Amino acid sequence: MDKRFTSGELMSEFRNEFINILEKYDSARYNFFKWRFGSTFANKIVMALVFASLTGALAQLRFYLPYTPVPVTGQVFAVLLSGVILGKWYGGLSQGFYAILGVLGVPWFAGGKAGMEILTGVTGGYIVGFIAASLIIGWFTDMYVKSRSFAGMFSLMLIGIAAVYLFGAVHLAFVLGVNAEKAIELGVLPFIAVDLYKALIVSAIAAAVVPGAAYGNEVDSR
Repeated sequence: MDKRFTSGELMSEFRNEFINILEKYDSARYNFFKWRFGSTFANKIVMALVFASLTGALAQLRFYLPYTPVPVTGQVFAVLLSGVILGKWYGGLSQGFYAILGVLGVPWFAGGKAGMEILTGVTGGYIVGFIAASLIIGWFTDMYVKSRSFAGMFSLMLIGIAAVYLFGAVHLAFVLGVNAEKAIELGVLPFIAVDLYKALIVSAIAAAVVPGAAYGNEVDSR
């Protein structure tokens, strides 16, 4: 009898402690996004530079497939996450910093390269697409509470990836002088599987860290 009672007490204490941890976690993530939304311009610039650096670091994780001049890199992971964490405008700004500073000489493009020739080369369109993808994801994340579920986040990731592919394939077709079908064959199809995997991971992270309560000027909470 005493043993059963003691076990029940322990279970109740464990449950209460677990609920307390969840409440603290919910409060922490809400407070971070509330702080980020109302933070100073200087703080937001610093966070954008941090994500630009993360994109540059993940750009060094690369390998080439034998049938395309475009490498597989880790950049898309940072791009998708930047929109979630930084929100509208500053997610896109982080990727703008990545592009501009890389052109100006910071060696953080894939392979530790820098310069305008990267932006005008076969991968330049993807880099421009990073800006568009992060802007789209950040805008919807900040403006719609309903977008913050796993399904909503995954849908946004797919849209963001599609934006990267669009800019990348169009630019690739121009640089190589090939038609749209060939550009898709070289610059889109080889990357779909790995980018879907990245989208799933970032969606899970996003759904876990972005609060389900309004922290700014969300349209669907007014």
